[in-house]
Formats: sequence, C-alpha cells, structure tokens
Amino acid sequence: MSERILVAVAWPYANGSIHIGQTAGAYVPADIFARYHRMKGNDVLMVSGSDSHGTPVTLEAENRGISPEEVFEHYHAEFLDCWDRLGISFDLFTSTHTENHTEIAQDIFSQLYENGYLYTKTMLQPYSEADGRFLADRYVEGTCPHCDFDGARGDQCDECGRTLDAQELIGIRSRLSGDTPIFKETEHFFLKLTAFEDELLDWIRPQAHWRPNVKNFSIGYLEGGLQDRPITRDIEWGIPVPLDGYDGKRIYVWFEAVIGYLSASREWATRRGEPDRWKDFWQSEDAKSFYFMGKDNIPFHTVIWPAMLLGYGGLNLPYDVPANEYMNLEGMKLSTSRSWAIWLPDYLDRYDPDPLRYVIAAGMPETSDSDFSWTEYVRRNNDELVATFGNLVHRVLTMSYRNFDGVVPTPGRLDDDSQALLDEAERRFREVGENLALCKFRAALMEGAMALAQAANRYLDRKAPWQTAKTDRIATATTLWTAMTVINCLKKALYPYLPFSGEKLHAMLGFEGSVADDGWDWSPTDLTSGQSLQKPAPLFQKLDEAIAEQETERIGQQR
Repeated sequence: MSERILVAVAWPYANGSIHIGQTAGAYVPADIFARYHRMKGNDVLMVSGSDSHGTPVTLEAENRGISPEEVFEHYHAEFLDCWDRLGISFDLFTSTHTENHTEIAQDIFSQLYENGYLYTKTMLQPYSEADGRFLADRYVEGTCPHCDFDGARGDQCDECGRTLDAQELIGIRSRLSGDTPIFKETEHFFLKLTAFEDELLDWIRPQAHWRPNVKNFSIGYLEGGLQDRPITRDIEWGIPVPLDGYDGKRIYVWFEAVIGYLSASREWATRRGEPDRWKDFWQSEDAKSFYFMGKDNIPFHTVIWPAMLLGYGGLNLPYDVPANEYMNLEGMKLSTSRSWAIWLPDYLDRYDPDPLRYVIAAGMPETSDSDFSWTEYVRRNNDELVATFGNLVHRVLTMSYRNFDGVVPTPGRLDDDSQALLDEAERRFREVGENLALCKFRAALMEGAMALAQAANRYLDRKAPWQTAKTDRIATATTLWTAMTVINCLKKALYPYLPFSGEKLHAMLGFEGSVADDGWDWSPTDLTSGQSLQKPAPLFQKLDEAIAEQETERIGQQR
C-alpha cells in the first residue's frame, strides 16, 4: 500500500548563493529521500522556496544599494538554476514573496490570535540613534552569553544553536553603523509558547525513530523552559500584520517562513488544478511529513512550528525531523562572511553534479559534524566512482558489447559463485531500501550499494571473462550476464544518489524511459538476454590529483 510522504526542505535566505554546507545539510538528503519514495510508488510532495523576507535579504540590499526585491529575485532565479543542474527534484520551489503565502501566513496569525495564543506586550528593542531606527535581530550582533562566541546574532547563536533575545548579547553593536544601540520600548505580538510546553514534551518523548541528536536537543530545549517569543518587528519589508492599527509592523521572518511548507503545498495543489490536494499531505492520518534542515534550525521545526500547528489546529505535526549536523570545509567551519565556502553555482559551472552528490552522501553529517576536502573529493571520485563502480560498468558492458554482438548475453547454468552474487545483490538492495526509509543515507550508500559494487568487482576478477572469452563462450556469457544483472541492480540502488549517471547507464543497458519509471523493485529477470546495448561510454571522469590543491587555494576567493 502506497504512503503519502511530504518532504519539507529548509528555505534558504535569498541573500546569497547556496554553499556546499547547505547542500549537505538539507537539499541532497531530501532529494535522495524523495527520489527513493517516488520509485517506491509512494505519493510524494517535495516543497521549499526562497525565504525572501528575512533580514539577511534587507541587509544585503542595503549593502548593495538596491531594493530587497531585487536581491530576492536575483538569488531566487539562481537557486532554481542550481536545483536543476544538481538534480534537486522539487515538486515546487516557490518563495515567501507571493500573495498565496501572504494570505496563508496572515490566516495562521489571525487564527492563533483568535485562539488566544498571540498577545501584545511592550518590549525593549535595540534602537540605533546613528541609524535612526529600530534594529531587527540580525541587524545586531555581539557575544553569546551561553558559549562566548563573538558574532552571535540578536535572534540566535550559530555556534551553540541557542535562540537568543537581543538584550542577552554582550557588547551588542549595530551591523550597519557599528554603534552601540540603546533599548527603547515598542509594542509587539508574542506567541504564547509556554502554553504548549507540556504537550510538546509528551509528543517528542515517544519519537523512537528520531535521530538521537535531534530528539535529545529538542527535549533539552523544552525542559530548559520555553519563553513566549515576539513574532512582529518594526520593519518595512515583509508581511503586514492583518489587524488594524499596526501599519508599521511586519510579521517576523522566523514565524512566517516555516508557514512556507504549508503555503507551498497549497500553491502546488492550486497549480495542478486540484486546490484541495494539499490536504492529503497535511490532514490525512496516514500522511507522514519529513523536515530536512541543518541542526541550527532544529528548535524551529521540533518546537516552534509544532506549537504553531497545535495552536492553529487541524494540521499534522512533523513525523520526523532528520536534521543534519554541520559539514565543515577543509577542517574549518564554513563562513559566508569570510567566503570560506564552496559556492554551488561555481562548482556546477566546472564539474559534474553526481560526484558532488556522491561525496556529500558518503560523508553526510547525520549524527556528528563531518568535513569536506578537495583531496577527499578527488579520492572518492577516482577510487570509488571511477575505479570501483564506473570501471565495473565499463569492463562488463565493453566486453559484452564486443564479444556478444552488442546485446545482453544468454547465460548458461549458474554456478554457486554466480548465484551467491545474485543473492547478495538481493540482500544489499533490500538493505539499501530499509536504510533510505530510515534516512540513513550514508549507510545505504556505503554499506549497501558500494559494498555490492566491490563484491561484483571481486567476482569479475575471480571469473576473468577476458581470459575465458578465448576458450569458453558459455562461461563468459554467464559471467557477464551475472555481472550485468548486478549492475542493473546497482543502477536502481544508486539512482537516488546519482540520477544523471543512472539515466546514462539505463540507456546503455538498452532500456527506454527513465530509471524512476521502473520502480523500486529488482529481479535478475529484469535484464533480458538478447536485449540491445548501447555502445558503452565512461560514466565518470578521472580527475587530476593536482585539482585538490588548486581548488583548495581558490577557497575564499570566489563568491
């Protein structure tokens, strides 16, 4: 029986290019997961969009002397291009700057207000006399009171992940003028998070399928005691408060951006001409929603967004939040301010997408921080993609194409060695699916698919068809058919990770259509003897080892 799967992916601020850390944190794992479930025949909806109203967008606009809308539109177009080139298969990648999103965000605001979960209170906000205005959270920075990190923002510390109030910052300063702001009173709307503390704890504690880091962080966050949070700000760029008398205030981004998952789902349904279709993913008891993001966004998706959903009523809570830890770069934390990053558009201009998807998945920071280095990128490309998987494919298809008239050979009786490899393929394929369903992407890849590729190479070395081709045509045909059958299994198992290479291999094996069309099933009978093969060509390109040093030197120079 098919499942309904909502894949909700973090919304990037439309103030700069996507970097490899974001790609590893949310976008590649979400796409692997969505592709797997589509192949399973499940009803999948994968949505995200550009966060166009965040203060990072207005900061970038002020720095460049252009409007926030111009900044957002530039990077939104760039994001769409990157997703297409990297193979991130969104059903809809929209933005928060749409009438649809505005209407839904205002509806949730209004309903929470009517239900008694929003209230107004006068609070102190940083005000810059030099700038002549109130400063939203990201317009100020200082030292975190919890971990002493100098560079914490007025809403959150990226070093320790704690959410903050600007008044907590030590040595607070304006990011515009550098002056020390004063604190002035201003009235704002607050979300009554304290009303949901016990209910959220009761919901999270039984979630045995959550990653331990996500579950433990969320429980600790709640047990530390929630505080009501302001959800409006004195800014001009954003969604207006839908109540009379608050013309100068906007709904703050951390509140309205998470609503994007819902508004994007409804926009997708409307675009399909099925305006109620979103309900299948948000109101059906059998629907499951998975939220993909980096660990800095955990509390917004395990505490704050669920509180909003509870307060609004009638919508499903997250089923799982498989948030990743950080992927560092060359042993150091990524830093956009220092440009210590690999920018996705720059990478895609010069390299193929599948090797990056593979390297990210092989070192995915699922339970602890991991590291990306160009040395490791080149090694994995050359040793694993080219020498292990690519060489297996090229050897088998080239020998078959040359020795058996360009068709899949007809095997003789399988010996124990050949049958054992097919049995291992069946087991590994099943394990890949099980791990993908559990969001264990690294294990599915390395302990499942790539372990099978290694086993197939060992089998080929033992059988040495390049030698038996001269003396025993039936034995050679049996060996090549067995290896090619396993390659067809690997094609499916690796497709969620390597969609571009998977389609090339699918065509070379003589199949029509897409790999995804065949579903998540594999049988040795899928490959038909006598089936015409395309002339083989290498799936991957070996890289010069000097590239690692050259690319490492480029870090910090590109933006």
